Parts: sequence; C-alpha cells; structure tokens
Amino acid sequence: MAGDVEDLDSFRERARRFIQGNLKQDETVRTMRRNAPDEQELAEVADDRKLQRMLFDAGLAGITFPREYGGQGLTAAHQEVLNQELAGYEYPKHLQVPTLSPCAAVILEFGTEEQKLRHLPAILRGEEIWIQFLSEPSGGSDVAGALMSAVREGDEWVLNGSKIWSTGAWWSDWALCLARTNWDVPKHRGLSVFMLPIHQPGIEINRIEMLNGSQEFCQEYLTDVRVPDSERLGDVDGGWTVGTRWMMHERQANSSPFVTSPRNTRRGSAGLDAPLIPIAARLGLLDDPRTRERIGEARLLSVVREQLNRRLATGMATGRMHAQSSAIGRLFAGHLGTRRDTITYEIAGATGAAWTDDDPAAESGVGYLIRTISTVAGGTTEIARNVISERVLGMPREAAPDHGVPFRNVPRGGRSRS
Repeated sequence: MAGDVEDLDSFRERARRFIQGNLKQDETVRTMRRNAPDEQELAEVADDRKLQRMLFDAGLAGITFPREYGGQGLTAAHQEVLNQELAGYEYPKHLQVPTLSPCAAVILEFGTEEQKLRHLPAILRGEEIWIQFLSEPSGGSDVAGALMSAVREGDEWVLNGSKIWSTGAWWSDWALCLARTNWDVPKHRGLSVFMLPIHQPGIEINRIEMLNGSQEFCQEYLTDVRVPDSERLGDVDGGWTVGTRWMMHERQANSSPFVTSPRNTRRGSAGLDAPLIPIAARLGLLDDPRTRERIGEARLLSVVREQLNRRLATGMATGRMHAQSSAIGRLFAGHLGTRRDTITYEIAGATGAAWTDDDPAAESGVGYLIRTISTVAGGTTEIARNVISERVLGMPREAAPDHGVPFRNVPRGGRSRS
C-alpha cells in the first residue's frame, strides 16, 4: 500500500545516517581492469560480503526487491537516493553486477516461489555471488546458438560444454546457465536456463590473462554436471524467453533499479574525467587548451551516460519506452568506453607508451590497446544496433539462413550435429 512506503526524505536521512556512521570514505575510481593479486581480490570479495550484510541488516539492501524475498519493497527513486548518498563511500561492488542484475532480476522475474525464497534472500545477505554462464567459445554474438547441452535423466539434467568470459567465476558461488535441451527445433526454441553452484565436481575453471595482466575473465568446462530439475528457471525449451529478458537486464545493469552503485553527483569527482586530471597535472598540461577540451569531452560523456541511463530506466519502468530500449544505453556505453581510453592516451602522449610504476599515466597505453573491449563486453554493440533497429524502431529483421531450420541441421564449422 502507498501509505506503507517510506517517503524519500525520511529514507534519505536514514541512509545518510547509516552511511556516515558505518562506512569508510572511498574516493577510488573503481574499474574492472586492474590487476590485483589474488589474495587482495579475495579479501575484497570477503569485505564486500560483510558490507552487503551490513546494508541488509540496516534495511538498505534490495531496495526494490519485494519484502517477502528479503528486500525493502521500495521504489527505483529510493534506490537512486541511496546511490546518491553512497557517493564517496565504500560499497559492496563485487555483489552488484552481475549478481543483482541481471541474475537476481531474472530469478525474480522467472523463478518459482520456492526458487525465489531459496536464493534471493541469500543474495541480498551477501551469501551468494552469481555470474553468467552465457557466452560460448564458438558462439560470438550468437547467444541463441548455444552448444552447451543439457540431457534429462529423471529428475536431473546432465550438462556438458563450455562457457567463456565469465567475470570473476573463480570467486563466485552460483551461475545462471543457458543450455540446449532440444536439437530438433530451430535454435531459439530449444534452450533452457539452469541455476547451478560453480564449485562442484565436473566444473573446471580456467582464468584468461588479458593484455593488461588481468585475469578477471574465466572459461568454464562442464563435464557431466548434474543439475536438479528444481534448479531449472522457466520452462523446458523456453530459455529464449528467459534469455531475452536476461540480456535486457544485462544491458541495463549499470542503471538498474536493483543495483546499488554510488552516483557521481556529490562528494568529489569520480566521473570519466577524474583519472585524466592527475595525468594532465603530472605532465603540466592542465592549462593546455586542447587538454582541457579533452577533459571537458570526457566529463560531458559522463554526464550524458548518467542522464541517458536515467531516462531509459524511467521510460522502460513506466512503459513509455520499449522494454528493449536498454540497447540504446549499451550502444552508447561502447562509444563512451572507446572514446574514454582514446582521450586518456591522447593526453598521456609518450608516457602512455612507456612509463614507470608510479606514473599516473601507467595504464593509459594498455587501456588504449584494449579499448575495443567496451564494444564487446556485456553484449556487442553490433547486436545492440540490431536490437534498436528491429525491436525498438520496428525495422525489418535481417535475413537469417538458419531461420526455421532444426538446430541439429545447422552447419557449424562445415558440419552439422549427427
């Protein structure tokens, strides 16, 4: 009932008191590209679990999740208030994306009552960290072309195959997994989604070393992994219905009403321009007109990102915008990421090509070399363009040679599955 919803001013004051009284100030600009030692990463994960539990106990976790599943039953506006008040403070970053969105969001939307009661409170307490078993080594952008097989044996499913680009799989607990349960229908109609614990017999995790030394991404090999049917999410062969919403939540993750993440609107400047200022200062370029122009462009991109995501989230929540409009934010994020790394390298100049460990420009060269990751991670920008054109704008779908063809008969590497 509306009368039971805490008003925004009271909520802001309650959140502010807790944050200022219990959380440490932290102005660090956090990225997913740093190469921290394993011991440090594991320690941070453990600390984030504790922070998540603190927020849960204070009534500040799962703001928009229903109360019956451990949430607060409040609105996206309340989540935005919390994000604003958290600016400049520590927060449980390892438990936000993809745990709360897309994973918990998908469970909330498609899970049975028993599944939601089993997993959502544990997620909100920081006891379960989730990742996505979605991309496959041979799949590229074709998520529906999944080759991970799931064969039913009584009340269990036996999974075999490989997944890749799973961020933080080595320190996570559970995964959402898209698998093929029917090879005799067109590819979109033969998929199912399962929930499974990651660290169990039959799952081998290999970490992938990137150009910058980071090993955050993983590849998983599943061999005869048994999953109870009670951990199937959605209907058998109905995985594409789940998957479509799953990918929508993934594209919207950074502006999702399910995610707690500080907004760059209060203490300090943690926008895209923040790392550029110490680089420019170190090189004596703060008064250089071209440098200031580049920093201004980065700042503008940061503001546009925040306002665009806010508009998209509001539009989709109210039904004024198509549910797949999150692809617009994904497309902009790809442009923003590549431009950010390019601007950083342009300002760093020669120090971006050769540096010392104590140089603030140390990562600009490597960031420039891997800048296109922004157009791939979280779904490629090419797919985002297709979603915008076909689903948001209603343009004709592009031709697909495998349309209506049983997946078993679709050629793959010159062969079909026999």
